[in-house]
Amino acid sequence: MTTAAPTKTQYEPVIGLETHCQLSTATKIFCDSSAEFSTDPNVNIDPICLGMPGVLPVLNQRVLEYAVKTGLALNCQIAPYSKFDRKQYFYPDLPKNYQISQFDLPIAEHGHLEIELYDKKSGTSERKKIGITRLHMEEDAGKLVHGGSDRLAGSTYSLVDYNRAGVALVEIVSEPDIRTGQEAAEYAQELRRIIRYLGVGNGNMQEGSLRCDVNISVRPVGTEKFGTKVEIKNMNSFSAIHKAIDHEIERQIAAIESGEEIIQETRLWDEGSQTTRSMRVKEGSSDYRYFPEPDLGPIEVADTQRDSWQSELPELPATKRARYQSELGLSPYDSRVITDDRATAEYFEAALNAGAPAKLAANWIMGEIGAYLNANTDSNIADLALQPTALAELIGLIEAGTISNKIAKDILPDLLESGGSPKALVEKKGLMQISDPAVIEAALDEVISAFPKELEQYKG
Repeated sequence: MTTAAPTKTQYEPVIGLETHCQLSTATKIFCDSSAEFSTDPNVNIDPICLGMPGVLPVLNQRVLEYAVKTGLALNCQIAPYSKFDRKQYFYPDLPKNYQISQFDLPIAEHGHLEIELYDKKSGTSERKKIGITRLHMEEDAGKLVHGGSDRLAGSTYSLVDYNRAGVALVEIVSEPDIRTGQEAAEYAQELRRIIRYLGVGNGNMQEGSLRCDVNISVRPVGTEKFGTKVEIKNMNSFSAIHKAIDHEIERQIAAIESGEEIIQETRLWDEGSQTTRSMRVKEGSSDYRYFPEPDLGPIEVADTQRDSWQSELPELPATKRARYQSELGLSPYDSRVITDDRATAEYFEAALNAGAPAKLAANWIMGEIGAYLNANTDSNIADLALQPTALAELIGLIEAGTISNKIAKDILPDLLESGGSPKALVEKKGLMQISDPAVIEAALDEVISAFPKELEQYKG
């Protein structure tokens, strides 16, 4: 008797993300060199971030503030006492041959964030809570630029740019609560939303300000023990995260079914072939030979300081989405689009405060105004000449029957470019819509009387 081969439904993926978020501080984490992104190599450097002999690091106070605020926004417990450690590894873009990071006493632990998985077909959404294991502060490394090829294997030489060395990062490590590529991509997007809402980072993946490493394994359904973990490094788009995980799940299941051993390794996502490929056998934490950083004292966060920073947090995107759906009656899709960007949400709420109905305001922001911003990529909704109060006035003119929806769309470009009052613009252009039946009937009678021949032709 033969046994049926295992199927995908008999396996459960177990996925966790390690996400590096660059903090938007003016200077680096331990020195006063600029942290601004620059395409010119080796201009934002100094003896401290280059690890010259005899220099001492000093913690940037703003880094601590941003790290604590991020931890609070992720519902983490903020450590009253934490410290820095040296993480030893040897690579050309690491000028000191060690990285100052946090190992056993991070600044924040035991948090969570909520993601919302939207189904386009049904128009419904499902919420899921993803645990946060820890958040810690560390310095970034530099960047290697390979000459003759964008890959080390095909290059003829390599150059190193230390501009990024010493830039402040927080690393956020999730619990292994993620099960699909879609969930992982949504988790990373929600993390970026939170970072941007807080104003502690820009989350720009193209500049490397947000970088995600994925840890993924598969196990038979019902098994508690994890499978062998594989890491996929430095994916620079949410689409890549989604596709790389889906591919790696299939690769690992196929390997298990064919009797191949899964080894703990680091792999890279190849966008061209839509596959992952082996990079190196993965190191363990013991390989880094951590020990406490002797040049930096411990960090103590007083309860009063923590509470002060907590009071400065804005309403976060997940809370806004839930409120927009329950209190304003917006659909999951509408609330998702409006809350994706803090400035858009603030513009929307300002229009509501000026009297605009929620659904109509959302439609205009996602529709004509969104199309204008997409066509003018240098524009930001917060900088539009059309103020939220003016949008509310425009919607009010439509609802009152003063102008039609078509007229509103016709005058919108002028309002977006020049601002001002929609009502004044309508009056100036003579676009008032007549809705009084008596006036309309009188005008019709006048036209009919003036054109009897055309009336007879119409009747015939």
